[in-house]
Parts: sequence; structure tokens; C-alpha cells
Amino acid sequence: MDDAIKYEMVMYWSEEDSAFVVEVPELPGCMADGRDYEEAVRNALVVIREWIEAAREVGREIPEPKGRLIYA
Repeated sequence: MDDAIKYEMVMYWSEEDSAFVVEVPELPGCMADGRDYEEAVRNALVVIREWIEAAREVGREIPEPKGRLIYA
């Protein structure tokens, strides 16, 4: 299974950007957007893969996907 789809994604609508925004809480700074829900998810999967690839190239630790995060 593709590791990118194992990370939790948080999506919301941004009035300011007129787009859906997806944040990946387990990967610092990892986010994407799209004109619709599906495009935002597709873009997020690309960005997650790129984040992991870049982290490997510089020897940065890649967090294991925890799945569902619990917020207080």
C-alpha cells in the first residue's frame, strides 16, 4: 500500500483562497489545496510523496503514520 495514503489529512474550505485546503498534521509544513474536494486530496497525496522523498534525500526522520489522531 502507498505510504502516502496512510497519513491523516485534515481538510477545510478557505474563503480567502477560494479553495479546499488539506493539511497533513504528522508531516510538518505538508499541505496542499484544490478547487474541489477530489483535487485537494489528489494534490495532497502528491505533496505527501514529495515530502517523504525530500526527507529521505536529506536524511530527515520520517514519522510513521499514526492514523487517526486524537485532539484534546
